[in-house]
Amino acid sequence: MSILSSSFQKEVDAQENILRPKYLTDFQGQDRIKENLSIFIKAARERSDTLDHVFLIGPPGLGKTTLASIIANEMDAEIRMTSAPALEKPKDLAGILTNVTEGSIFFIDEIHRLRPVMEEMLYIAMEDYEIDWVIGQGPAARTIRIPIPKFTLIGATTKAGQVSPPLYSRFGITCRIDFYNENELESIIKRSAVIMDTKINPSAIKLLAKCSRGTPRIANRLLRRLRDYATVMGNGTITDDIVMLSMDRLGIDLQGLEEQDRNILRTIIQFYGGGPVGAETLAISVGEAIESLEDFYEPYLIQKGYLKRTPRGRMVTPLAYDLLAIPHDRKTDENQGILF
Repeated sequence: MSILSSSFQKEVDAQENILRPKYLTDFQGQDRIKENLSIFIKAARERSDTLDHVFLIGPPGLGKTTLASIIANEMDAEIRMTSAPALEKPKDLAGILTNVTEGSIFFIDEIHRLRPVMEEMLYIAMEDYEIDWVIGQGPAARTIRIPIPKFTLIGATTKAGQVSPPLYSRFGITCRIDFYNENELESIIKRSAVIMDTKINPSAIKLLAKCSRGTPRIANRLLRRLRDYATVMGNGTITDDIVMLSMDRLGIDLQGLEEQDRNILRTIIQFYGGGPVGAETLAISVGEAIESLEDFYEPYLIQKGYLKRTPRGRMVTPLAYDLLAIPHDRKTDENQGILF
């Protein structure tokens, strides 16, 4: 990575950190998760014990990393963060585990990408707070168990189905984070606007919430761009007109759909007769990585009712035809039994 791109990424990360809430009371939405976590955290603190291991599930941008930091703050504990792809060898994981402090938080993002040998090391660490280590080679090799401080593992994933059952079963607390509704996003936008010292009209907040795909990260990203448009093309205040102008220039509609979203739906209709089409074929057709297609685009399109997954592949719904103003015959697919 170049120095320029590295500096830019640090600036983006710094902006994100400024907007991230530090405690559960500041975290907007996900009320059931917050209520449960507050109980578990309070009970652990009253027992002077570590919090049970936490598993966070949800699409990108919904606050899994933020929640991990909040848990550490609420527990008044040190937190160490990494991602599964960064752990290439067992010694990388062993090095972290042997250096955690008592009661600390160890956060692993994209935990579904852990290698099997790493998972096996984590099994023992999570249950017995020990790790197995091999000393010597060949006939002289032997395994010893090294005790480690009691810690809390927080694993985050966008693909819970790819986490092995033995690892999944070792998490005592599971939190499934859903897309945010518009009222929750409005609260997030209001809070972020205050932190950013940006003026935004109440009606503009509602419009922006509609365009944010149910995702706080996207809401905050769009808010920063709206601030730029308001500064250059307005009087500094984000109004309805600024939102509409900005969304049009950015290629985002009031459903939160981007040009690539519409391109995916249009490709399925025009090239594959509305589907079904396999994910790999579709990804190649639209020039998108299959991971981006499955993790970013599809969940929202499915939630909005424009796309559905079937055993035979991806298919569009009548709403997709209506969205793109493409004529279609409403008939029942005899194999699927679904109106399209």
